[in-house]
Amino acid sequence: MARVRLADLNPWKRPRRGEIRPGDTPRGTTRDGDTGRGAVRSRRALTSRGTVRTRRTVRTLALTPEPHPWVRALGLVAVVVAGAWLGLLVVGNVRAPVGPVNTTMALRPSLSGGTKIDIAPLGALGLDSHTAPVRLDVNVDRLDPERAQALVDHPERLSGLQDEVVHDVEHGTLDLAVRSCAAVVFGATALGLAVYRRPRRALAAGGLALTLLAASGATAYATWNPKSVLEPRFSGLLSSAPSLVGNARSIVTEFDVYQKELARLVTNVTKLYDVTSTLPAYQPDPTTLRVLHVSDIHLNPASWKIIASLVREYRVDVIVDSGDTMDHGTAAENGFLDPVGDLGVPYVWVRGNHDSPATQHHLERMKNVHVLDDGRAETVAGLRFAGIGDPQFTPDRSAAPGGDAAERLAGARLASSLRDQQTRGTPVDIAVAHEPVAARETDGAVPLVLCGHLHHEGTEILKYGTRLRMEGSTGGSGLRAVEHEHPAPVEASVLYFDRDSRRLQAWDAIRLGGLGQTTAEVSRHLAEDNRPGASPTPSAPSSPASSAPLPAPSPSGS
Repeated sequence: MARVRLADLNPWKRPRRGEIRPGDTPRGTTRDGDTGRGAVRSRRALTSRGTVRTRRTVRTLALTPEPHPWVRALGLVAVVVAGAWLGLLVVGNVRAPVGPVNTTMALRPSLSGGTKIDIAPLGALGLDSHTAPVRLDVNVDRLDPERAQALVDHPERLSGLQDEVVHDVEHGTLDLAVRSCAAVVFGATALGLAVYRRPRRALAAGGLALTLLAASGATAYATWNPKSVLEPRFSGLLSSAPSLVGNARSIVTEFDVYQKELARLVTNVTKLYDVTSTLPAYQPDPTTLRVLHVSDIHLNPASWKIIASLVREYRVDVIVDSGDTMDHGTAAENGFLDPVGDLGVPYVWVRGNHDSPATQHHLERMKNVHVLDDGRAETVAGLRFAGIGDPQFTPDRSAAPGGDAAERLAGARLASSLRDQQTRGTPVDIAVAHEPVAARETDGAVPLVLCGHLHHEGTEILKYGTRLRMEGSTGGSGLRAVEHEHPAPVEASVLYFDRDSRRLQAWDAIRLGGLGQTTAEVSRHLAEDNRPGASPTPSAPSSPASSAPLPAPSPSGS
């Protein structure tokens, strides 16, 4: 009896040459012994059956195709980003003392970068310190009582506080960098292992996360702006903003380097935390003149309370209103102007296109109001102003407006008056107009011109050196605030002038949330020629009678 191995019974095993397996028919012979064409048909049939089996096998394997390389790459990036973010959230925080306060530092994903300093419960301080896909968050947790008391008992230690602060910040950021690297690698590797279940893929995810963090750090280092602390954005309690950012003269003359500015911020925060009942009062610099610029109130009664609060908190010396205080300029609206007499400071005003001659006459009879028109100049609170009313009165667009041509003509009249004042030896410090088109005509004849009309704030250095400062709507666009989906903000500015040179040193742009909102933001801006290390700029053209341009200062990088 012949033996038959199990391997020989495998129908898919290919027989060796010359081997005849059980059940096979010899080559060229059919099962019934025929040869020739019938045998060929039989072999073709056998070959056909083998092909069918092979195709069925290929079709079965094609049910799970490999994903496209781009899909796999995008999936890996998603896993890396998600894992790195989770790692930063869980273990990416560092607690570090900075001067007299204890802080928590962390890196967070961000589209714009920058630094956010959270000073609870006062608000937050924003700095445009760098441009990168990561933001540095610094939370001021609490004031260390012992270190704060040491500063109070020994004020001489404040002189060395800047070095201590710089050392603490460097040490804290170094610890944060090391911890962040470990956090993103751990998070991306752990999530990659959970998703792919392959160690090589998980390690690749961790390596890619570390590479992305290193690239973000290099970008932040390359775009680092140490002067960003000179123009912070403070949101929170409005009354605390002046105390945090200091006064204009201190910023211009004392904060000459980044370390000193940073130390001053920490010192002011210390003082704020040291007061338990009320915030410290704003102590004005006696050598600094403060001008509150408002515009386009448009019959909003809430504006008077805001203006009165700003006058009180900032110790304002004079208010400048660049027009459109009314909405239709009717005599029935004149009662709206009564609170102007209770503000307690001089009120300089020019007519807007929503203010009528009747409105102007009503204001001229008020004791503290100085109405400027036809280029007339007056000295108020140590500064010399000149202005012109808007030549157009279009409260409801029922009258055909004169357009930009009328505005340019009015601006030219104002510029001519400004040059006449120069010739008489009484140069004007600030020109006021309602429309920006008219204001631009004063370029080269005055250091600063104020305007409004467009309901948004902005600053521009004109061709011949005049700085144009346009104010937003202090009335939040008045009744027009309800016409749009998002209410217009309430905007005003506090301008700081040197009493001796009467030059603009800095300004605070104040922005309050519109109708139904309770947000507040104050941002400090410096005139470029008053930044630390900048050369001074003359306050007037060299030839009073000519139209020679002023030496042009650069606009502030707000």
